[in-house]
Amino acid sequence: MIRQRFGTFRGLVRLALSYPQMVLGLSSGKHFNTVTIRRLVFVCQGNICRSAFAEAVARRAGLRAASVGLSTTPGRPAHPPAITAAQSLGHDLQAHRATDLAEYHPEPGDLLLVMEVRQLARLSADPRLCDVPRTLLGRWTRPMMPHLHDPYGLDDSYMMQCLTRIERAVAGLSVSFPGARLS
Repeated sequence: MIRQRFGTFRGLVRLALSYPQMVLGLSSGKHFNTVTIRRLVFVCQGNICRSAFAEAVARRAGLRAASVGLSTTPGRPAHPPAITAAQSLGHDLQAHRATDLAEYHPEPGDLLLVMEVRQLARLSADPRLCDVPRTLLGRWTRPMMPHLHDPYGLDDSYMMQCLTRIERAVAGLSVSFPGARLS
């Protein structure tokens, strides 16, 4: 059950720890005004599973979106199990190619949406991004899951669980950020 719902025992522990981090304000990111957001930028570790999928879902929903990885090989294709799971959810990751954070150029109106609390800290430490609003994508899942554990290399059932959570979170974003709509 842990593997299917949380990926690993570590994923469950990190999820459990993320709730008190939220209460203590350690996961609040950088505050923003929802009306000023014009583009959603999804961030994960490698930009080949979670953020790649979130971008695809957002674009399909008619939102301005991009995705980047904190530590990735630029141009790397999406992870094959992520491609398969995305297809079963009606999304196409075949053309996706990873973008590294170093290649990301912030634009006015960007909102960085990360998958894990520790990724917020990493973005906060980057001087280029000090003024870019950021928060956890998991704040839009129902129930709220501030930690969306990396499915890379884990079993297919967790990959599907993770991508389904992301899909639901992006649906919530489309209501929360009308300024990010393409039309």
